[in-house]
Amino acid sequence: MRNTEANTLAELIEDCTEVPQELRGAADRALPEPHPTAPWQVDDANYAQVADLEVYV
Repeated sequence: MRNTEANTLAELIEDCTEVPQELRGAADRALPEPHPTAPWQVDDANYAQVADLEVYV
């Protein structure tokens, strides 16, 4: 019975090279453009969660 878990980084790399190309996907496939995200906002409820944090630290 063959151990299927890689115990070292070298074993993991070797295992990955054994994966057929058709299962690896296209390496040259373009990544989608990131979409804009809303800026972070902290409201009173968020602030209340950590308001007394210095008591515990």
